[in-house]
Parts: sequence; structure tokens; C-alpha cells
Amino acid sequence: MKKAIFLVLALPFIFSCHTNSITGRKQLTLFPESTLQQQALSEYKTFLSTNKVVKESTSRDAEMVKRVGARIARAITDYYTQKGLGKELNGYNWEFNLVDNKEVNAWCMPGGKVVVYTGLLPITQNEAALAVVLGHEITHALAHHGNERMSQAVIAQGLQVTGSIFTSNNQQAHNIFNAVFAPTAAVAVLLPNSRSNELEADRYGIIFSAMAGYNPRESIPFWERMAKAGGAKPPEFLATHPSDQNRIKELNKHMPEALGYYKPVLPAPRD
Repeated sequence: MKKAIFLVLALPFIFSCHTNSITGRKQLTLFPESTLQQQALSEYKTFLSTNKVVKESTSRDAEMVKRVGARIARAITDYYTQKGLGKELNGYNWEFNLVDNKEVNAWCMPGGKVVVYTGLLPITQNEAALAVVLGHEITHALAHHGNERMSQAVIAQGLQVTGSIFTSNNQQAHNIFNAVFAPTAAVAVLLPNSRSNELEADRYGIIFSAMAGYNPRESIPFWERMAKAGGAKPPEFLATHPSDQNRIKELNKHMPEALGYYKPVLPAPRD
């Protein structure tokens, strides 16, 4: 009987583990990417309609966010295409928005829906550091970290994954999604990214920013500034992240790889 129970519980793991095409790590992913993208789009629209979006027509900062984001999106598309993995980006309709909020934060939902808070910009200070942040957050989406965390939570709570889990008015499923992806979850305090997730996001974040023409070396002073922000209490953005010493050590380890992709771009002219 015990063996039978174990087999039933293990079946979702057996049939839903796959190797991530970019990171090479095996993951439990119970949800189709299209399902998460559809739900994310709904959440994204709601967030934008209930928060103050800074318009690029009136703000250089908003224009910068969209410009840097567009460069990274193009670099990622080229990277996946060159590796014959273009289908991995199906459903990615990139959007980059700056929102007027003093919180030090940024996030990316499945499907490439990205928000940067104005409170982050005094710490990024330059386009290259902003590119590092965008690369980091986008990697979380591309590496299916949210799907992985949702799948782990579903298994832990014994939730049945059948049909369209979100359109069946399953409140438990919505709660799990919101804990992982919703902007109100900030940096996912309820279901934090694992250490391996964060280090993957750091590594590919500087690679993608380098591919877009931004100096990946800017990641080091940026994370040093982040570590100092808020004095004794760092920003919530850092609440579940590796320590600054470990992060910088890992970034330096992967810096030669990132620099191999780095081709500088000229900065946009300023009046």
C-alpha cells in the first residue's frame, strides 16, 4: 500500500520533469506556459489600470526603461533563435512599463510583461545597471522559475491539476498563482525563489544585458548599492536573495562568460 501511495504521489514528478533548454537544470513544471501567460496578462492589465504608469512621452526615465527593455528583448530573441530554440518564446509579447512607486522593485511575468518601479532608478543610476536588473527579472520568466515554484506548491497542497486550473474558479489555484506572480506579492515573500533560481537569474541576467550591449561589470557596483540601500533593513527586493558577498562572488565567476557576449552600444543622446 505504501508503495502504491508513493507511486501516485510521484506520478506528477515523473511526467512533468523536464530539462530547461537554457540552464540545463531539470525542473518540475506542471503548467503549460500558455496557461501562465494568459493568467499573467490578465494580472498585468489589472495592475497597469490601477497604478500610475509613467508615460514615455513625458518622461525620459520611462523612455529609457522601454528602450533598454527593447534591446534586451531583441538580444534574447536572437540568442534563442541562434540556438534553434525560437519556439521557447512563443507567446512572448514584450511590454516594459515604468510605474510611479517609491518601492525598490522590478518584476517580469510570463509572456514578457515587465514593470520597473521609479524607486529603483536612484539605485540603478545608469542604463547598464538597469539592463542588469531587467535581464535578471526576465531570466526568472524565461527559466520558468515561477512555473517551478507553483508546481512545487501545488504538489505540497495536494491540488489536482486538471483542465484549466484558473478558469475553474479554483480559489486555491488563484491564491498560489498570486503568491508567485502577482505584483501585490512583491518579491514573492510567500513562495520565495530558491537560491539556485536566484543564481541562475544573476548569471543569465548579465549575459542577456551584455548581449544587448550593456557592460555586465556594472552588475557589481549595482548589487553593492542594493545591499547598502535602506541601511540595516535592505529593500524587500533582496529579502529572499543570496547574500551580497555570495552574489558578487558568483557574478565575478560568470563575468568572463558574459564579457564574451559584450559589444558596447552608444548611449542615447541627452538634451
